[in-house]
Amino acid sequence: MKEKENKGREFNPLGHKMVPKHEIIDETELKKTLSEYNIEKEQMPKIRVTDPAAVQIQAKVGDVVGITRDSQTAGKAIFYRLVIA
Repeated sequence: MKEKENKGREFNPLGHKMVPKHEIIDETELKKTLSEYNIEKEQMPKIRVTDPAAVQIQAKVGDVVGITRDSQTAGKAIFYRLVIA
C-alpha cells in the first residue's frame, strides 16, 4: 500500500537542472543522422532501458534517444544513444 502512495512522488530526473533534455528520436531523424555519420544504429553509444532518464521518457529497447546538452562552443550539442536491455 505504501509503495502505491509514493508512486506519485517519485523523483523526475529530467526536472533537475543538471540533467540534459532526453527525447526519443523519430525514424525520419534517425535515418538522416545515420546517413550523415555513415554508421549503423548498433554502432551508436548505448543507454540502458533502466536508466532513470530512459524510464522517464518511456524509451524501449531499440529506440534511439537524443540528448541535447548546452555547449559553450556550439551552443547546443546533441548526443545519440541506442537503448539496450
